[in-house]
Amino acid sequence: MNDKKLICLALGAFLLALGLSAEAQPAAKVPRIGYLANDPQSSTGEAFRQGLRDLGYIEGQNIIIEWRFNERKRERIPELVAELVRLKPDVIVATTLTDLRRATTTIPIVMANYSGDPVADGIVTSLARPGGNITGLIPLTPELSGKRLELLKETLPKLSRLAVMYSGAR
Repeated sequence: MNDKKLICLALGAFLLALGLSAEAQPAAKVPRIGYLANDPQSSTGEAFRQGLRDLGYIEGQNIIIEWRFNERKRERIPELVAELVRLKPDVIVATTLTDLRRATTTIPIVMANYSGDPVADGIVTSLARPGGNITGLIPLTPELSGKRLELLKETLPKLSRLAVMYSGAR
């Protein structure tokens, strides 16, 4: 699944969770999204904007996005997290979560393309029931490998051999 599809799915999940609707918003209240990621040059930000446009949200018109990028400098994350939390957005979309989890338990947080294991990293309680204020999608999970194999076998019933290459390095 590409970045755009992951972001759009995560975006749809948080919009549904918050009950936001582009048509139903009162004129005085414009939803505010905090967005925290590593790289401002990644295609994920543009995919996120496009996903919002597809849902009827136009940045600067009926939605505000507070963009924050650590530019791959881990030491900047606590400062950026504090900025976003002070702004009190309706939701925060993030690829880096550890500091966010500690900074707020009330602002909904959506994992967007989180590359780690959120259960092992202590971000969520379990994949089935994340608990707290964090939800979202992760691209690779060992827990889903069996289901993926099952779906592949249903799709290709004559499949007799399969090779899988995976890099567990983070």
